[in-house]
Amino acid sequence: MPWRFWQDLVSGGYDGGYQTVQRFVGKLRGHQQPEGSGIIITAAGEECQVDYGTGPMVRDPQSGKYRRTRLFVMTLGYSRKSVRLLVFRSSTRTWAELHEKAFRRLGGSPRIVVLDNLREGVLKPDLYDPILNPLFKDVLAHYGVTAMPCRIKDPDRKGKVEAGVGHAQKTPLRGLRFESLDEAQAYLDQWELRWADTRIHGTRKRQVAAMFAEEKPSLLPLPIEPFRYYEYGERTVHLDGCIEVEAAYYSLPPGWIGKLVKAQWDGLHVRILHPGTHQLLREHVRQQRGLHRIRIEDNPKKTPLSTVQLLARAARAGLHIGTLCEAIHRHQGELGVRRILGVLSLAKKFGVSATDDACAAALELGIHEYRFVRRYLERQPQLTLRQVDPLIRELIQYRDLINLKTQENPHERD
Repeated sequence: MPWRFWQDLVSGGYDGGYQTVQRFVGKLRGHQQPEGSGIIITAAGEECQVDYGTGPMVRDPQSGKYRRTRLFVMTLGYSRKSVRLLVFRSSTRTWAELHEKAFRRLGGSPRIVVLDNLREGVLKPDLYDPILNPLFKDVLAHYGVTAMPCRIKDPDRKGKVEAGVGHAQKTPLRGLRFESLDEAQAYLDQWELRWADTRIHGTRKRQVAAMFAEEKPSLLPLPIEPFRYYEYGERTVHLDGCIEVEAAYYSLPPGWIGKLVKAQWDGLHVRILHPGTHQLLREHVRQQRGLHRIRIEDNPKKTPLSTVQLLARAARAGLHIGTLCEAIHRHQGELGVRRILGVLSLAKKFGVSATDDACAAALELGIHEYRFVRRYLERQPQLTLRQVDPLIRELIQYRDLINLKTQENPHERD
């Protein structure tokens, strides 16, 4: 708080020192015995600390109302140089993007980042073997950085960034409101340049900007390209040997049917990873919705036992159902497994008898498609070309009847 008062006084023309204001505020508060704390000394370019704090009130463009922002702070351990960024919402990708943006602003990256165990970065806290969020871990690896989560409920390990968060909350942002996030970020950047970088650090007794000029050459160089962000998740390998990603299907090597794998995808590629070792199993170019992307070597050399059992189940359901399912598998291979399952689901929905008749019609027309059977049943046809009924007379009888009537009354046509 004294720092904020001193800044406001200097902006108004006051030429006194900060220590004078600090002593005056201390007298108003009363003397308090400070608590002792250890000092963690790090080498130049070795470490940074990150944390979230409370940002100012900014008008949300979606709702039109003021809402509280989140303040992301990254502080270098050697020079105490900080990067402060404002966001409305936090997510795994936002957390990773803030780190990348901070590295870009610093012009390099440290070797270690010390952070809390918040969910965006750490999936499972553990002092000795924490499980990091995959996207966050890959972003750090892209920049050559290693994450070091703190011990749970031990904020002293990252006291430098805690001080940086508090410094920003108490001085430039306290009680202010902004009409846009860009306006608030511009105000914060100007304060960073004017006050935070030019201050004399209390422990090192040197200017932050001068110490950062010494530290910057020790930072790791930035990669040429920024990180390519992706979505990720877990998928089960289906009977056709494929996983589904956004309504498209991608193959794996034989032997993975029924197992759980990890998948990563972006606008260009889909990568399928081993669930335990994260080894790359397959990488495919993105496919259109509803279509498959299968490598030739991923096709099984023989019919899998699960498919054989599925065909036997179809044969037991009905004669024509089994014949059509055999034809689907013969023409489409393992891709047809989903269609076979679809035919069996139709038998449950519309009944075995109706489905068997629909399959018979498909076989008669030489159409070996699940879609034909589904549409046939949805339209619920009453008659087919093969059906014969005693009430339906031959067409020749209707012709003879018309000729007879016209010959009996030839003048009626005039």
